Amino acid sequence: MLIQSTRNPTVKLVRSLLTKKGRRETGLHLIEGERLVAEAVSSGAEIDSLFVEEGREPVYCPNGSVYQVTRHVLESMTDTDNPQSVCAAVKTPDIKLPDEYPEGLIVALDCVQDPGNMGTIIRTADAMGAAGLLLSSGCADPFGPKVLRSTMGSIYHLPIWQGELAAELVKLKSEDFRLICGHLAGNEILPDPGRRCVLIIGNEGNGVSDAVAALCDKYRLPMFGRA
Repeated sequence: MLIQSTRNPTVKLVRSLLTKKGRRETGLHLIEGERLVAEAVSSGAEIDSLFVEEGREPVYCPNGSVYQVTRHVLESMTDTDNPQSVCAAVKTPDIKLPDEYPEGLIVALDCVQDPGNMGTIIRTADAMGAAGLLLSSGCADPFGPKVLRSTMGSIYHLPIWQGELAAELVKLKSEDFRLICGHLAGNEILPDPGRRCVLIIGNEGNGVSDAVAALCDKYRLPMFGRA
């Protein structure tokens, strides 16, 4: 099916995914580009609908509806100046807090608000083999378009949970997880994280909140320059 109008109801729904309200109401998020779509498919994410620019080769999609769209329509559906030839609406996974946390390294974010920073952290956590990411309620939306682009597909490789961070850290501490955060008053000798560890990363401007820092072992990276 070829969609040629930006007023098409399906196009309007996809365009709403550029807003947090639209993502929350539909339970979907929007990804752009063949690489992200391929990562979503190979990781078992549920594709609701796939959109391919008219005249382009079809992209493998084992589930969901597939549409061809004109270039004008494709440009109206994304938030980039020069969008790639494919985008998809994907079902957002459940990010509710787990009953029990998996063993290993958990990366926790305390009010990280810059989408690019969050995406880079998610990608780095994936590269480190983290068991999951725990987000405070004040963090940027992990399924916003800018975050998703920055993750380069890592968003689909590990679980993400979101909730009241301090309360969850108390729970994790009771389960013998070691809580570690960066702090100006911290020790310069970095620890062996062990098999159960939570690494907390703070807000870009304010760092880790006092309530969270009070629960953690504090460390800082030694600085030899003037940065």
